Amino acid sequence: MVKRLFDIFSSLLGLVILFPFLIAISVLIFVNSRGGVFYRQIRVGKNGKDFKLWKFRTMQPDSDKNGLLTVGGRDARITSLGYYLRKYKLDELPQLMNVFVGEMSIVGPRPEVRKYVDLYTSEQLQVLDVQPGITDYASIEYANENELLAESSDPENKYIQQVMPAKLKLNMKYIAEKSLGTDLKIIFRTIGKII
Repeated sequence: MVKRLFDIFSSLLGLVILFPFLIAISVLIFVNSRGGVFYRQIRVGKNGKDFKLWKFRTMQPDSDKNGLLTVGGRDARITSLGYYLRKYKLDELPQLMNVFVGEMSIVGPRPEVRKYVDLYTSEQLQVLDVQPGITDYASIEYANENELLAESSDPENKYIQQVMPAKLKLNMKYIAEKSLGTDLKIIFRTIGKII
């Protein structure tokens, strides 16, 4: 209950304070490339329920048809503005709307697409017992995930065999330590990482 109240308060406060900034980013995206301002992708949430995750669009339209993983910071599908939105995690800000309506939390395991959730072991599926979040230990540890995948000749295999299991271990660590204090620690560490 305390966590949900914290999420409602912080997401609403964030949306109000950042509103002019969000509008400015929206205008820049509209001017920078063709396509909509937002990108909505189906992700798997708590208890395995699908929901639509909001992001600022950072790629050319229909780019996800050429693969779900982003490989390298200079993936050819990423727009010139999108590169900077991703670098500073600004593309994630619209997820405050997901938090406000209760589909996500500020802190929690990052929600995955169904294709990869279907590969989880029974133990790994425990991450679906909690609300997914905007940031977590794995988001901090793998902030450079795109670059890691770019180093591989088979990025998807590297993601499935190495990156995804490592991130899920960190998700399990979060679940074991879950508390408001842990959430605040992760929030401050995330801000520090971005800066």
